[in-house]
Amino acid sequence: MKIRYTLLYLALVCSVFGSWAQQKYTLEECVEIALENNRNIKQQELNNHQRQIAYSQARADLLPNLNASAGQSFVYGRSIGLDNVYQNTNSSQSSFNISSNITLFDGLRMKHNIDARKAEMYISEADLERIQDDIVMSVSTAFLQVLMNKELVQISNEQIELTKSNLQRMSELVDNGKVARGELYELEAQLAKEEFNQIQAENNLKLSLLDLAQIMELEDFESFDVVVPQDLMVNEGLLLSPTAIYQSALVARPEIRGAQYRVTSSEKEIQIAKSAYYPTLSFGASMGTGYYNMSGFNNDTFRDQLKNNRSTSLGFSLSIPIFNRFQIRNSVKNAQIALEMSKIEVDKTKIDLRKRIEQAFYNAIGAESRWRAAEKSELASREAYRFAEQKYENGRGTSYELSQAKSNLANVLSDRAQAKYEYMFRMKILELLRD
Repeated sequence: MKIRYTLLYLALVCSVFGSWAQQKYTLEECVEIALENNRNIKQQELNNHQRQIAYSQARADLLPNLNASAGQSFVYGRSIGLDNVYQNTNSSQSSFNISSNITLFDGLRMKHNIDARKAEMYISEADLERIQDDIVMSVSTAFLQVLMNKELVQISNEQIELTKSNLQRMSELVDNGKVARGELYELEAQLAKEEFNQIQAENNLKLSLLDLAQIMELEDFESFDVVVPQDLMVNEGLLLSPTAIYQSALVARPEIRGAQYRVTSSEKEIQIAKSAYYPTLSFGASMGTGYYNMSGFNNDTFRDQLKNNRSTSLGFSLSIPIFNRFQIRNSVKNAQIALEMSKIEVDKTKIDLRKRIEQAFYNAIGAESRWRAAEKSELASREAYRFAEQKYENGRGTSYELSQAKSNLANVLSDRAQAKYEYMFRMKILELLRD
């Protein structure tokens, strides 16, 4: 009975471990994990939170403040009494005060500061979206690289199986004395070369899986693998016009929006700097009271003194800038320079975006053409190999011709796979740039 339970337990463990070891991820899952684990995204999210706090504080600056204070002092020796005469006695004094202040006019500085902080908050959000898009692009690129290497490994395996089948037939012909043994050695050398290529293809696959796992920032990637999609969908409509893609990207791309928000922020910084030319008007109110105690004298009660000593004040304060050593003027000039720099940055961002779209567009056109050509070449190469195989089996061809036809077919299959995934990669770039 114990042995039975032990076997069942081991079977269960092996089943669980096997399912864990064979866990595979789709492209969507890879992207989701990468976005969740990426440290740059986490840092930018914190930076975005700081910008939100700054915007909230700028709005709160419109509100009046309210402060309370209290003080307690002790005097030993000669001190002034309530009758304003100095006497040799100890005394103590308590004071309580509450005050409030609000800015009525500051040249609209606080309003412009709110707009500037709001623009910075939008900049931070656009930067976060841009980083996320970069991660999606990196994951998609690495994922397609894995798929291409998987297909190359499959092609390599198929070539080896084909060579082994030919080798078996060749061995039978050699044993029957129909073919010289030298041709068998040539086929064995070809098999050894293909096995070497297979090892290289498998290493490339492992390295591409490692690269994808590192982009996703996975801690355990020993058993990491991906799901090969049944059908990779490609949006052919993206090849209509690079101009149309560019016009769509101008509205959707976060780097464009971020650059435009920087212009808005710079414009508001100019208004903030100019607001220092205007006077500042504020209103304040305070209320206070206190308690005074002198040793050796009859003092009113604490309650009576708090009531009798109470005082209230209201007042306006006006500050007029006259001469400030040209600080305001230079601040305005620096803000204007920053505005011009931000406008140039918008132009540079647009130019860079157009270049990236045009390069990706024409690279996709070229990759599609190479893919279609490789598919036609594949048909011709398969037919050439079939013809060479028939000639060889009928004794009208050599093993070199068969090997050459087989090598050409393998090269064409490899070129087709690379062209296909390059085309998909370029189309993915266009899709992300447009959206």
